[in-house]
Amino acid sequence: MIWKVRGQSLDLTHRALLMGIVNVTPDSFSDGGSFLDPRAACKQGLKLVEEGADILDIGGESTRPGSHSVPLEEEIQRVIPVIEKLRRETKALISIDTNKAAVAQAAMDAGADIINDITGLRGDENMPRVVSQSGAGVIIMHMKGTPRTMQDAPAYQDIMSEIGDFFRQSVALALSFGIDPMSIALDPGIGFGKTPEHNRQLLVGIGSFAKTGHPILVGASRKSFLGWLAGSTAMEDRFWPGVATTSLCRERGAKIFRVHDVKPHHDALRMTEAILNHV
Repeated sequence: MIWKVRGQSLDLTHRALLMGIVNVTPDSFSDGGSFLDPRAACKQGLKLVEEGADILDIGGESTRPGSHSVPLEEEIQRVIPVIEKLRRETKALISIDTNKAAVAQAAMDAGADIINDITGLRGDENMPRVVSQSGAGVIIMHMKGTPRTMQDAPAYQDIMSEIGDFFRQSVALALSFGIDPMSIALDPGIGFGKTPEHNRQLLVGIGSFAKTGHPILVGASRKSFLGWLAGSTAMEDRFWPGVATTSLCRERGAKIFRVHDVKPHHDALRMTEAILNHV
């Protein structure tokens, strides 16, 4: 399996990628405010690379349940200094986590490689054009509603079928703008407009999405449904269930893992692959 990212062809056949999260925000659900200063954010990014991150995902707008959109200029001011500094300091791939085309374009100009869009290219009509013209790798995520409303009683008739339809429509949209199909990765959006039971169903069926031929990203790190499954409300009790989820989803075909705590996920992922690659 090849994923094309700004002139690079990444072979994900036997080795999945880890995406380390760098939230340049005051209000993200698990580490809001910790890396709002660009120097702190860059230091954290380099630490994650040392621990095994292949990609650094830089976000300047919280998408936790109930959050509100950040003004365009403020989001740019948060993320661009971090991307510019990281680009000078590391060869790791850099992803911009945004649904605004202008932010994505500024990030591409600053040296980013990937656009991670929680709206699946549908939130900003100019986003597909930015992806196409930049040659960026793109992550198309499914979300029901908006971050502000997504957890207001989300409901599905058949969650796997509905997300599958969403992916087919979003990929068709991408192709209509000339986006290379091999640059597209898909993210079912765990926690974005889903109940804990919906999230469990997505993990059970994650292998069906892998059959699309596009790399599948799983972003379960530190999310509350892990505590629900484990029978705990404490944030610290989501840690090891998250690591277990990475190993399980890798065995079922996922190829990219977006995580806060890179080292344990790296170790679990490489161990899982050592076994899978010798079966």
